[in-house]
Amino acid sequence: MRIGMVGLGKMGGNMVARLQRGGHEVVAYDLKPDNIELAKQAGAIGAESLEDLVAQLTAPRAVWVMVPAGAPTETTVQRLADLLSAGDIVIDGGNSKYTDSSRRGTELAARGIHFLDVGTSGGVWGLSEGYAMMIGGDEGAVETLRPIFEALAPAPDRGWGRVGPSGAGHYVKMVHNGIEYGMMQAYAEGFELMHAKPGFDLNVAQIAEMWRHGSVVRSWLLDLTAEALRSDADLTALDDYVADSGEGRWTVEDSIQQGIPAPVITLSVQMRLRSQQESSYAGRMLSAMRNAFGGHAVRLKDAAADQSDPLGVKPETRTVEHG
Repeated sequence: MRIGMVGLGKMGGNMVARLQRGGHEVVAYDLKPDNIELAKQAGAIGAESLEDLVAQLTAPRAVWVMVPAGAPTETTVQRLADLLSAGDIVIDGGNSKYTDSSRRGTELAARGIHFLDVGTSGGVWGLSEGYAMMIGGDEGAVETLRPIFEALAPAPDRGWGRVGPSGAGHYVKMVHNGIEYGMMQAYAEGFELMHAKPGFDLNVAQIAEMWRHGSVVRSWLLDLTAEALRSDADLTALDDYVADSGEGRWTVEDSIQQGIPAPVITLSVQMRLRSQQESSYAGRMLSAMRNAFGGHAVRLKDAAADQSDPLGVKPETRTVEHG
């Protein structure tokens, strides 16, 4: 089967390679010529533009989009809608917000074009292990692309399926990523406790490896954690900045809208936001208040500064109600 692929980054490029290995033909396009060249080296057919890509496909045409969520996806999908015809299929395999995918499904359906939103999980390991794919959209369009999904999945009969109408695929992927946030936070907190525990000299790399076998907390995330700890148990090469790509925030927003509590996911998102702050204003405020009401010592940015009364509020001028 021949399919177009737009966006040849880490995941898109690997998906091209996996499809080629599965016996499919891929017409590949990216804004970066170097990425197109790499796809060609993997056996793909290069395209110089979206127009060129569409011209090299035969009806009913299918184009898979793997570009960043937001404006890049919106622009790409709208341009493809202008180039494609009734009966063709556009697939968004990125991390778009599910409400955008629902809207795009409705807009493209008005033109007779099918839109599938495919929540795709697997990261850089997808090339060798396969991808989990949560698909939203028309059942007939999903069935048309069955050979594509079977080639990308871990196995033809596992790891993929239609979960509902347009928007449902990205909704399920959003919740999937929210759960991922919570799992990662729990692992991080537990291993930090063990790493810091005095008196036991715990080998966290050894513990991670033990937990991988038979433990109720074993998972692929734990497998990856164990690998990282084997290399550097203190993780000295890493900063504690943790990015968030949006899905966790959207999951929390949805829990609020539905009135369904999701405290673990919510707190894990908040912890990521905290990690992104070089210096927290709230933390500085807490230090200021403790010093003001109780004269507690504080740590200043300027080590040479006088820490006895850094705020210039003398004890005799304070009103201390507690503490």
